[in-house]
Amino acid sequence: MADVLPLVEARLRTALGEPDARAAVTFLGTDRIEVLRFHEGDIVRYATLGMSAAPMGDPTAMLADPVKGPRAELFLSVRAGLADTDKVLRALAVLAASPQVEGVIVAPGASLDVGEPLWPGAPFTSVLVAEPGGLVEDLELDEPMDPVQFLPLLPMTPNEAAWKRVHGAQALQERWLTNGTDLRDPSRKSVPLE
Repeated sequence: MADVLPLVEARLRTALGEPDARAAVTFLGTDRIEVLRFHEGDIVRYATLGMSAAPMGDPTAMLADPVKGPRAELFLSVRAGLADTDKVLRALAVLAASPQVEGVIVAPGASLDVGEPLWPGAPFTSVLVAEPGGLVEDLELDEPMDPVQFLPLLPMTPNEAAWKRVHGAQALQERWLTNGTDLRDPSRKSVPLE
């Protein structure tokens, strides 16, 4: 089997340009997760590299399949210069390691919570996993491997996360759209939820 990560990094570079910074985090018992930073105008993007090295497995399965299963990387887009968002790399690495550590399958519509602000002073402790295929196209791999999906993360305030648990991801995204919410604003307030 070919090493997936060089292909993933090439896809990120094709879609987002050259990274201007990278950091690596390793958690006990997990593979290394890197976070790459890309600048485009007033937008800074952070993308994980390492989550897709192995497929995400069913946490109830006795043995993890080393080949088949969903693969993904995460990315977050925020407006540059409005907050110290570079500190988000640890939170992103934690989220990217969650399939290895907790046996979860990260998929669109899921909520992921880090239990603390995503960066210093951030009004967000969790993210909504959005649909892939927009900014970074899926990366097809040789059969029988599943493609790597690049999943955008949308920061949620605690109130939005609670509201999403009751009403669902689609309803929250519609609320954001209706209110013209700038999801890239690193210090935005919660959308009206009445």
